[in-house]
Amino acid sequence: MILIMLITTLLIITLSFIVMLLASILSKKSINDREKASPFECGFDPKSSARLPFSLRFFLIAVIFLIFDVEIALLLPIIIIMQWSHLLSWSIISAFFLLILLLGLYHEWNQGALEWAY
Repeated sequence: MILIMLITTLLIITLSFIVMLLASILSKKSINDREKASPFECGFDPKSSARLPFSLRFFLIAVIFLIFDVEIALLLPIIIIMQWSHLLSWSIISAFFLLILLLGLYHEWNQGALEWAY
């Protein structure tokens, strides 16, 4: 049984390595052309950069939103778990988790991470 699992594991690792190697070899461009790498503007050289500057502030707000979104997803099962757990231990763990979240929110607010404009 262990021998079959070992052989299967080695086969999966080998096939994964081969697929990654083939993808790496086939995905590389062999000819780097300046015109093909530049943005298309009717055959003329571009007048300015095609990339617009990205707001680092917006990125920070988006990351904070994702963090709070994950925290909400972790808070939702707390209500369901209450049915099967001891009330005192559930209360202590829930209060501790909420305290950690509130301390994180206070820290972000104190550091000015939640302010959009200065």
